[in-house]
Amino acid sequence: MIIDDLRVRASQRLRTVAFADAYDVRVLQAARYCANTALCTPILVGEVDQIVAAAHEADLSIDGIRVVSPSTAADRDSLVQHLLHTRSSKGLTQIDAERHSLDPLVLAGWLVANNVSHAAVAGAASTTGDVVRAALWTIGLRPGLRTVSSYFLMAWPDRTLLFADAGVVPVPTSEQLADIAESASDAFASLIGRSPRIAFLSFSTKGSANHPALEPIRQGASLFAARRPEAVVDGELQADAALVPSVALRKAPNSPVGGRADVLIFPDLNSGNIAYKLCERLGGATAIGPILQGLAKPYCDLSRGCTSDDVITVAAIASLMS
Repeated sequence: MIIDDLRVRASQRLRTVAFADAYDVRVLQAARYCANTALCTPILVGEVDQIVAAAHEADLSIDGIRVVSPSTAADRDSLVQHLLHTRSSKGLTQIDAERHSLDPLVLAGWLVANNVSHAAVAGAASTTGDVVRAALWTIGLRPGLRTVSSYFLMAWPDRTLLFADAGVVPVPTSEQLADIAESASDAFASLIGRSPRIAFLSFSTKGSANHPALEPIRQGASLFAARRPEAVVDGELQADAALVPSVALRKAPNSPVGGRADVLIFPDLNSGNIAYKLCERLGGATAIGPILQGLAKPYCDLSRGCTSDDVITVAAIASLMS
């Protein structure tokens, strides 16, 4: 399965990953596993006494694992000044900046922004909104993009697809769809090791229907193709024309995707979220995600219902995205 491959490849790179939510037993278990197996070099972000207490309660050793405490972090003053410089125009005060500098989510992002860590992982005990905010305040968007979005890696025994966006942007504009496709294309290449075939999905295939809702999809596909002229991309395509070569031959015979899409760009969050859950619950797929994309450096989110095994897999993905 793809999960085993991701972990093996991550261990070959041995990146440093900062784990926020480090008081959570699942995160401590994952960090211990990562340290023991050299999947990555973990950093636990949080107050030392609380992490030690949580590890003791769970009967886990954190020996040999670095802990970075917000209250004693060497460059906390620099973080406070950064927050003031970038957020004071939004109403952030000195008191606010000092308070946020004590947040492990914010400090984890700051470690990544300053190359102390290659990536960060959070979300086991924090909301997606809080994780995204911390990432934007410290790491920021990737140059050339204006959209933070997400993807799910959907794994079957014989096939792996990437669904985007299925977790963040409710109704993307054409520009946002192009951003989502750009990020998703790069994520697929990093994780799978080859360039993807990308399909912008719709209820229409190449003009078989006309409706105002189709315009952002068509424009998004065109914008992305202009940005990445080397990419194999098409849209708008119905899902069967994107995924089944025999159907593509009938519905879109000139499509460069040819019914072999690897990356599916959904027109909105409703369709993306519904599709991944149907594939997971009825189609036998393993859904990995949502993984944040569009940031300058990896800061990966977790579901609060995650297992320690999920944390390990996302740490591997964060390592490979770095």
